Amino acid sequence: MAGKITVPHVRSRKGGEKLAVVTAYDTPTARIADAAGVDMILVGDSLANVVLGYEDTLRVDMDVMVHHTAAVARAGTNALVIGDMPWMSYHVSIEDAVRNAGRFIREGGAGAVKLEGGRKRVPVVEAIIDAEIPVMGHLGLTPQSVHAMGGYKVQGKTSAAARELLADALALAEAGVFSMVLEGIPDLLAEMVTKEVPVPTIGIGAGNDTDGQVLVFHDVLGLNTGHLPKFVRQYANLYGVAVDALRHYVADVRSGGFPSDDESYHMGEQAAAELLGR
Repeated sequence: MAGKITVPHVRSRKGGEKLAVVTAYDTPTARIADAAGVDMILVGDSLANVVLGYEDTLRVDMDVMVHHTAAVARAGTNALVIGDMPWMSYHVSIEDAVRNAGRFIREGGAGAVKLEGGRKRVPVVEAIIDAEIPVMGHLGLTPQSVHAMGGYKVQGKTSAAARELLADALALAEAGVFSMVLEGIPDLLAEMVTKEVPVPTIGIGAGNDTDGQVLVFHDVLGLNTGHLPKFVRQYANLYGVAVDALRHYVADVRSGGFPSDDESYHMGEQAAAELLGR
């Protein structure tokens, strides 16, 4: 789509053309994602483990997330930029949550925020929306709850758990979220949620019946070397391409092949003669 993607536009895509979403964490990755035509860019707290080398998403705070969100926003994308509220940025109090969400808009340049959790987060969601800040929900495998879940495990696998998640989704929709991520849940449950809620659902490890999909930028492009979840499809192996390119650079430096004469700056003949005392 040509032109800036807005929250109303995202809402209008419910049941229509699927929404393509990726993460990005800086200006170059945001520009690449936008050039490819993605609808939304999520500045995810996955920054912690994807870029900063931590084992989970719990290590990043508001200052880090706002810093990277601002870098993405400076790319001037058509895609809607969403700031991911980190762990403990909306858990202490409603006032704290609204203030932190506002930082993503004012300092980070985002157009919306995302937060994890179901019915117990409804008061927070409503308060942030009351401050005129659009909110994306996130249900299922919520990485900020990794310790409570006992690891990164598929959620909603029993009928009782599935009903609870559906109730959470309906509550978030009633609270006013403009869309919601469904992560790591059975495809049947994701299909049910998508049919029941009036806002777009964005799947990640949730089958093909959601209103859109989101993946991590580095996973899509093959920049990660570790274990990948089964739901990831790699569309390139840029890690291999990058290593090969840098090997050529190293070889050229060591052999004296770089830089060449054409890649060097030269002094005029008269200035050179004066410098050399001729």
